[in-house]
Order: sequence, then C-alpha cells, then structure tokens
Amino acid sequence: MSESIETQTSSDSKREELILAAAHQQTGGGWGELFSRAHLAAVSILAGGVALYAMNLYFTAALMPSIVSDIGGAEYYAWVATGFLMAAVIGSMLVSRILGSLGAARSYILGFLVFGAGATVNALSPSMEILILGRVVQGLGGGLVAGLGYAVIRSTLPDRLWARAAGLISAMWGVGTLVGPALGGLFAQLGLWRWAYGLLLLAALVLAVMANRALPRQAGAGQHDSSVPLVSLILLTLAAAAFSVSSTVPRGWATGASILVGVLLLFAFVTFERRSTTTVLPQLTYRSGNPLKWVYLTVAVLCAGVMAETFIPLFGQELGGLTPLVAGLLGAAMSVGWVLSQLCSVNLESLRAQTIAIRLGPVLLTAGLIVYGLLQADGAGAALVIAWAVVLFVAGVGIGIAFPHLSVAALRSTTDEAEGNKAAAALNTTQLIAYSVTSALTGTLVTMGGASLLDSARYMAFGVAIITALGVVTASFSMSNRR
Repeated sequence: MSESIETQTSSDSKREELILAAAHQQTGGGWGELFSRAHLAAVSILAGGVALYAMNLYFTAALMPSIVSDIGGAEYYAWVATGFLMAAVIGSMLVSRILGSLGAARSYILGFLVFGAGATVNALSPSMEILILGRVVQGLGGGLVAGLGYAVIRSTLPDRLWARAAGLISAMWGVGTLVGPALGGLFAQLGLWRWAYGLLLLAALVLAVMANRALPRQAGAGQHDSSVPLVSLILLTLAAAAFSVSSTVPRGWATGASILVGVLLLFAFVTFERRSTTTVLPQLTYRSGNPLKWVYLTVAVLCAGVMAETFIPLFGQELGGLTPLVAGLLGAAMSVGWVLSQLCSVNLESLRAQTIAIRLGPVLLTAGLIVYGLLQADGAGAALVIAWAVVLFVAGVGIGIAFPHLSVAALRSTTDEAEGNKAAAALNTTQLIAYSVTSALTGTLVTMGGASLLDSARYMAFGVAIITALGVVTASFSMSNRR
C-alpha cells in the first residue's frame, strides 16, 4: 500500500513537472517559421477569419447613413449592430461543440458560408428589417469563425508558435478598427453600399476554399462533450440583450433598469454555470485555485478599454475642430498602439518578461484613459490634439503587450485537448461579451454629460478607466500559477 502511494506521488510529481515545463517553454519558433510554407495557409485562415469579423463591426457603421438614406428604417438603426453582436455571442459559444463534431476544416467552411449567406441577404435587402435579419445570420457565422481563430491554434500549430499566432490573431481586432471604417467609408462615398457586402461575400468564399484545402478535417476534440448548454446560452444572450437595450431606451430610470437586469442575468449565468456539468466556459474556470477565471476577467477589462474608441472621433470633431477623416485617425490611435505593441510583445520569451507585460498592460491602459480625460478641453489646439493621440496610443500599448500572453495562458490552462479548445474559444466569447456590456455603458456615460460634450468626454474616459483599473488586480491573480 505504501509503495502504491509512493508510486502515485512520483507519477503526480512527474506530471506536474511536465505541465510546468510546458508552461515555462520559451517561444522558440520565430515569425519566419510561422509564415513558412508549412503554416502560412493555416495562419492566413485563422487571422483572416478574425480580421473579417472585426472589420465587419466597423464596416457597417460607416455604411449606415447611406443604407438608411436608401432603404429607410432609421428607428431600427441601433438594432443593426445589436442583432449582429448578440448572434455573434451565440456563435462563439458553440465553437467547441461544432469543432468537436466537424473538425477544423468543416467548422471553418460552415462559419464562412453562414457569414457569406448573411452578407448576401444584406446586399439584397429591400428594407431595414431584412437587413437586420442578414446581420443576425452574419453574426452567427462571424462569431463562429472568430472563436475558431483561437481554438484551432492548438491543433494546427506547434506550441512554440502559439504566442506569435495568438498575437497575430488578436492583432486582427486592431487591424479591423483601422481598415473597416476606411473601406466602409469608401463604398459609402461611392454610393455602393450593397457592393460592400458583395466584397465580404467574396472574401468569405475565398477563405472557405482555403480552409477546405489547408486545415485538418478530422473531428474528435470535444466530441465527447457535444451537448449544448441551453440554459447558460439563454441567460447570457438575455444579458447581452439587456445591456444592448440600455443604450437604446430613453435615458434615466429605463437605462438603469436595463443595466441592472443585465448584471443580474450575468450573476445568474455564473451561478448556474458553477453548478452545471454542461457549461459555456470551461469547467476549469470555476475550479478553485485555477487562474483561468482571472485570465478571462483580465481579457474582459482590456477589451472594455477598446470601446472608448467609439466616441473619440466625435469628441475630436466637436472639441478639437478636426475634420471627419482626421478625427477618425485619432480614434484609431489606440488600435495602432495595440497592433504594434502586440507584434513586439510576442517576442518576449522569458516567463518573467511575460508576467511583467501582463501586469503592466492594465496599468498603461488605465493611465492612458485617465490622462486623456484630464486633457479634454473646448477648442483644443494642434498640440493638445497630438497629446490626445499620444496618450491613446499608450493606452493601446497596454492592451497589446498583455493580450497575446493572456491568450497563451488560456491555451495552456490544461493538458486536455477538448478543454483546451474550449478555453481558447471562450477567449472570443469573453471579448464579445465585454464589447457588448461596455458599449452600452459608454453610451450611458456620454449622456451623463448632458449638453456639455466636454463633460461627456470626461465621464466616458474616467468611467471606462474605473473598469480597466480592475485589471490591475485580475492580472496579478491570472499569473499566480506561473510563479
């Protein structure tokens, strides 16, 4: 009996050493290997899917004035974005189940074809109601391909490339905020908004063909957990709907009630998940001592900071007297910092450097937002506008230096492939939920300024900074198992 216990203890110790060795493994593979002939097609699909989704978020916003002018439906303006986002949350939550049943290639083909079908409906829409239906279909496919971007890393790339791949994929969110508005604005300027969705359809079809040729077709990972967490999905979808509605109802008690309902539904979602055997987030998330929950919370607060970009062009035009084009570039300053710093951060190989990057990220993001709020002024001159751009860039750097290492922390949270795919896919779900919640809250913060746009800018900046400041604490806990 004693020998058996000793043998088991020795086995457990060896297993622990292997897990720690994997967690401490250095990046190893470089950009050259990631973009080599062996991996280029797969990497292009993973990054392309996320870029297609991210670009589409901002693409349609730039087209909306032209769409309303053509087919009407101004009263449903907000629901074009709300319908897409709510459907994307659902699509992202089904990633691990679909991946386990269909395999990487067919899952991607399904996602791109559904996204393309939605784009087709949009291009042919005779009314706003039909357009919203197309956006819902697009959201289902978009949420799936965006979530697959993280989940398929494990099965298509060696672990020495995970950090760079995760950095490249998450950088696509920043790229989307740069390319989407510009491309959408171009089509709107030319009066060709329907052709814009034709372009999205073409891109989706090209990526579907690439996925069929380049990605593994076998299923299996996650197949043993194919049941759908219906109650969790309903609770989370209702929560996302409540937060989205809060930005469309009359300001005042109705807004507060919508936000309160959203918070209560999120609490109900977490409570149910903790007690359920079939969950949206990996069961590791709710296990005592596992830091995965803190990884997700840190990702959420970093994504919350991104939503400040929504109103920055408005403040740039009204407070700084900028043209729409220059104001749009100011709004992209955070994304530029995010993309550039992320591509540099993935080169950090030591565990100590990665830990510092994760802990420093929320600090820089929060500091950038606070300083941006303090620098707001009516009739801002060129020097002050440049200062705004600099501090927003710094805030974006905070997101970029931490994000890829948080992604890898989720990937390495378990040695079980099915749970690992689920942990990776949940990164996208976390992002979408954070975007949905914060977009509603930023709208509420802006209206608190009343007739004073200067006060609105400060409320927005300081309010979002309070949320991102929570990441200083969650980032520390997220690294507790890597000391």
